[in-house]
Amino acid sequence: MKDNVLFVCVHNSARSQMAEAFLPAAAGDLFDVFSAGIEAGAMNRLVVDVMAEIGFDLSRAYAKPLSAPEIAGRAYRYVITVCAESDGERCPVVPTQGRREHWSFPDPSALTGTIDERRAQTRRIRDAIRDTVEAWAAARRAERTRAAP
Repeated sequence: MKDNVLFVCVHNSARSQMAEAFLPAAAGDLFDVFSAGIEAGAMNRLVVDVMAEIGFDLSRAYAKPLSAPEIAGRAYRYVITVCAESDGERCPVVPTQGRREHWSFPDPSALTGTIDERRAQTRRIRDAIRDTVEAWAAARRAERTRAAP
């Protein structure tokens, strides 16, 4: 049986969407993956572009609030917030009976500089999220292997 995982950030327009895309590639056999935000925003175009560079199509992705029926109506084994509290960002607290984790990543929508500079910074955030998701998935797989009879 797959566990439900929910990635949450402020607008569900960048970080949580990237994490939602990466986890099925890393461990889709273990998890059903969802993402949402405190409030729905518009998808970050730079995120869509840099994800496409590595073969992930977010062109049809859309931002969902935590109150959306497809989000609110589920029980989650893991709820992972991906906001940057250190930057004064409002990181949501999501009620759950499951395990809560927090991974801090900068908000791509807050980046400054030229388009090329923001694209490069967005790539670094993307790669950090991918690395974190892959390491987390490997650790959960190892836990399951150790717990198996």
